[in-house]
Amino acid sequence: MGLGIYHYLPLVFYLASWVFILISLGGRPLWGLYYLMPLLPYRSLRDHFLAYPLGGNMLTILIISIVVGALTHGKRLPKSSMNTIWLISILYLYLSMWIGTILGNGPAPLWFTDANFIMWKDYTLIPLIFVAANLVIEDRKAVKIVVIITAITLLVIDRSALTESMSRNFSHFDESKRDAGPLGWAGANGLAAFLAQFALFFWGFGQFVKKKAKLLCYGLVALTILATLYTFSRGSYIAVLVGVFLLGVLKDRKLLLAVLAFMFTWQAILPVAVTERVTMTESSNGNLEASAASRIQLWEEAKTSMLHNPLFGTGYGTYQYGNHVDGLKDTHNWYVKVMVETGIIGMALVLALLQQMLAAAYRAFKHTEDPLYRGLGLGLFLAVSACVISNIFGDRWNYPEIIGLLWVLTAAAVRVVGFAKPLEEGAVVINDRSVVTNPYMAYR
Repeated sequence: MGLGIYHYLPLVFYLASWVFILISLGGRPLWGLYYLMPLLPYRSLRDHFLAYPLGGNMLTILIISIVVGALTHGKRLPKSSMNTIWLISILYLYLSMWIGTILGNGPAPLWFTDANFIMWKDYTLIPLIFVAANLVIEDRKAVKIVVIITAITLLVIDRSALTESMSRNFSHFDESKRDAGPLGWAGANGLAAFLAQFALFFWGFGQFVKKKAKLLCYGLVALTILATLYTFSRGSYIAVLVGVFLLGVLKDRKLLLAVLAFMFTWQAILPVAVTERVTMTESSNGNLEASAASRIQLWEEAKTSMLHNPLFGTGYGTYQYGNHVDGLKDTHNWYVKVMVETGIIGMALVLALLQQMLAAAYRAFKHTEDPLYRGLGLGLFLAVSACVISNIFGDRWNYPEIIGLLWVLTAAAVRVVGFAKPLEEGAVVINDRSVVTNPYMAYR
């Protein structure tokens, strides 16, 4: 930045975190949520907090302070099946770790130094994000600000990802040139999943805003899709295509023709490096390339494990302790990993959560009249659909960096359905056609 200001930004954000913790506990937990949101995906910034006291636990402390501040000042969770499913899931996963210990697949989850316990503790942050947002998003203004903060956060991540990409020569694909950007440990594929989700969110959201805001929305979508292209993630490409197809089915039929045309012309219009990445599933001699081949072997191994432990699995967090193909510690398919580690019960809970996310989004889209709420619902439905697809190609679920903001938006979708009170049965509706009403005036 020329003046060396960037060097001090981590310290500024670290100190600001303590300020917003106090603000949240003091009665303004919604402000804490607003501050939390940009920090969720920006792992590379949060990693600098490790140099300061309790820096490694800053995200946890901030989320808990929002929840405690909300509860102590009279706020209560709205009724939602997701609250119950999350509670059962967290309890079951802890029990599952003990099942893994009994089966000899992992250590006892007793302390913070145990890798499986750390995994479980970090995972609990995700439902806590949902709970925190659900407690403090209480009106239309809060929903609007949440969407705006999400847009600004996405823009900052787009800028960072594109700046990194454009500094390299991508005349041909090279695996070593891929980068995780601001998402850090989530990896290049995690960055791609994040970008795909929120490109689709704002594409859907943009269907319901006024002209100037629509242009801004679609500009952000274009920038995000460009950044997605240069992550070279085939899973994210498929997620975007599926999302655009769903948008065509649900709202804009012209997009179905666009998807069809793209399927026949993509090799001519996409950058050479991108087409090379897409077409490299097989080598020149017809054999699977190394990445695809190792995944097939992992899934064959996982199939055997599932057949031996179908109901409870091998225990949550135990896959990392086994010996697998090429020394890998992940199945490269989150659903396979869930089945291997937690069995049919764990998979049932996962499917219930995904169904509830999609249902909350669809209700906001179809059962509300405010364009802001409808846009939120449609955008979220597309983003969750992208999340479902992305997890076929690897674990994109256990990272708050990737799906933390998605759960904030899910909480908003749960709340907005309750904002619009349904008419009482038998109520008389007076329809005065002499007054011309512009529904988009509601979005201001």
